[in-house]
Amino acid sequence: MNIGLCIRIVGLLLMLFSLGTLPSMVLGWVQKDGTAEVFGQAFAATAISGVVLSLLTQRVNTELQIRDGFLVTAAFWIVLSLYGSLPFLLSDAIQVSVFDAVFESVSGLTTTGATVLAGLDKLPQSILLYRQLLQWLGGIGIIVLAVAVLPMLGIGGVQLYRAESTGPAKDSKLTPRITSTAKALFSIYLGLTVACAAAYYLAGMSAFDAISHAFSTIAIGGFSTHDASMGYFQSDVILLIACLFMLISAVNFGLHFVAFSKRNPGIYRFDSETKFFCGVLLISTIVTCIT
Repeated sequence: MNIGLCIRIVGLLLMLFSLGTLPSMVLGWVQKDGTAEVFGQAFAATAISGVVLSLLTQRVNTELQIRDGFLVTAAFWIVLSLYGSLPFLLSDAIQVSVFDAVFESVSGLTTTGATVLAGLDKLPQSILLYRQLLQWLGGIGIIVLAVAVLPMLGIGGVQLYRAESTGPAKDSKLTPRITSTAKALFSIYLGLTVACAAAYYLAGMSAFDAISHAFSTIAIGGFSTHDASMGYFQSDVILLIACLFMLISAVNFGLHFVAFSKRNPGIYRFDSETKFFCGVLLISTIVTCIT
């Protein structure tokens, strides 16, 4: 097992992950809510750690094996969850223990949706945006983003992609190059996020709430910027938009890519996985409503 290469890739992931604090840092600086310094410190700590790990292992063999991919994936969830908790620990706006901060970070990155925070309506928007962004990054899997970058460093990304992906589609590539496959999946993910945010905004959400809830909707995570969650908006239209985009996001993104590439929505009708999923969802919805 190439431990040195695994450490180098984790360093790369940390550098990529550190960029996730920048939107909140800018928002905190604009709104002067006292969080800009907090996110600046989190960015510096994460980015510097990533750079150090990368520099210490820059001369290692760059041949990545499948078991190395599994190790990197496991380390990704553990290490990034720890660094993701830094803004919660450093901010004076919320008072949480180390365990609660890590829990919130893990819940966000794994798109679980459980939270230990209360009084969301009173928290700075920069903190709220960061929570939503954690789910969005976890939803696409920041490893997929790394796969698009690794070939530029002379590191193969196929093993990493297979270790992170789930389902039978992980053994087949949507495009001839794995880098193009990662970019295609991210493009679909980003496109759905933009469309969802626009729909929320047109339905009456503020721009901030629309973007924030689009992050968690497409990731199917569940975080909200309000304690009452979607109930805060008192809008059936917004609930229907959420249901629609969660349904779309739950379908295999590889199938979305094929349908979009061939300009043929009818492909969904012939996919056994999608038909089974929609059938279970329909039956569950009917049983829940009757109950």
